[in-house]
Amino acid sequence: MTNEQYQEAIEWLFVQMPNYQIDGQQAYKPGLDNITKLCNYFGNPQEKIQCIHIGGTNGKGSSSNMLASILQEAGYKVGLYNSPHLIDFTERIKVNGKNCNKEFVFNFIQKLKNIPEDIRPSFFEFTTIMAFEYFYQQQVDFAIIEVGLGGRLDSTNIINPLVSAITNVQLDHQNILGDTIEEIASEKAGIIKKNTPIISGDENETVKTIIREKATKENAPFIDATLLHTDLSSDLKGNYQRKNIRVVLALVEELRKLEVRITSQDIENGLLNVHQNTGFIGRWFEFSKDPLTICDTGHNQAGLEYVFSQLNSIDRHKHVILGFVNDKKIDEVMNLLPENSEFYFAKPSINRGRHPKDYENLLLEAKIFYKIFNSVQEAYLSAKERCTNEEMIFIGGSNFVVGDFLEKNLECKE
Repeated sequence: MTNEQYQEAIEWLFVQMPNYQIDGQQAYKPGLDNITKLCNYFGNPQEKIQCIHIGGTNGKGSSSNMLASILQEAGYKVGLYNSPHLIDFTERIKVNGKNCNKEFVFNFIQKLKNIPEDIRPSFFEFTTIMAFEYFYQQQVDFAIIEVGLGGRLDSTNIINPLVSAITNVQLDHQNILGDTIEEIASEKAGIIKKNTPIISGDENETVKTIIREKATKENAPFIDATLLHTDLSSDLKGNYQRKNIRVVLALVEELRKLEVRITSQDIENGLLNVHQNTGFIGRWFEFSKDPLTICDTGHNQAGLEYVFSQLNSIDRHKHVILGFVNDKKIDEVMNLLPENSEFYFAKPSINRGRHPKDYENLLLEAKIFYKIFNSVQEAYLSAKERCTNEEMIFIGGSNFVVGDFLEKNLECKE
């Protein structure tokens, strides 16, 4: 297989498969019928691996990578399934921090082309079965599976995990999951399985009640991670990581109850070496020091509140590069923008990317200093030219903005 053949296969995958990441709601195919058929066709690899299921609005990527790092420090072989990817498709499926083998991806796509016609998988359903099969072939000790969207109807919900977690519940994807916190919490609580411990990381009493009631119904032990106190820290920066660490510690404790050997040193080292162990980037990621350049993939109202609050705590003039997708409620973001900043708005390079001219009326109403660009890279180069070493650059608003930036600049940095 040549690199050109691999790229052609990936391009076929993105073009042929309904893809929520690119096409939005029209590609969302809720329900487990399709993934059930797909898993049956491939021999149900998800039943042959030990899984840990992590859902939530924000923090599930960070939490799953922290847990993977801890388990790796404890000597286990760990599969990790996250989405979306920032640069390369293989980032979605990792074993001990190494991206999925491209030859495996290429060969699996060839198999996909021959599946029965009555199975019409979405892009995410396809990547989910690919992850299950890869983890099975790699004979991982544990597979950490991140929920794609929601929970109850998400294709990852076909697994029967050792333990599950819901990091938090916030307003996001309302056009699919519901308009209220209560509706979204119910969807996310759909990952709770009979007799399977569920960790809750949300401080909202309404959310806790919904998760606890579903846990009681399923006879699933309910663990409130917000009651934990710890001084442990992580190399994943961002003030919001403190809450994720509590969820991870609760997950570790449940695994220990299942006689999974994890020492206190494994926990400490795992939390401090997430980048090194898993290759995880994008959450308050320091791209450079001169000038200070930070990326963060926070993209919904709650995530951006955390991120912009932390930006406000930094006493520097800021050059803020932002971009959004079509289903984002941009008027809510305008009320959160960090202070002491000038703004560079750009269109993410995907079909769902929204051009800033479409929402320029909101920028004018916000009475901010801004410029509009056709691409994230154009915005970054402009910000870099204007930014002094006493100031800083921030890139965010969407996974795809950060992905565009890193794809263009990470290799140059290395």
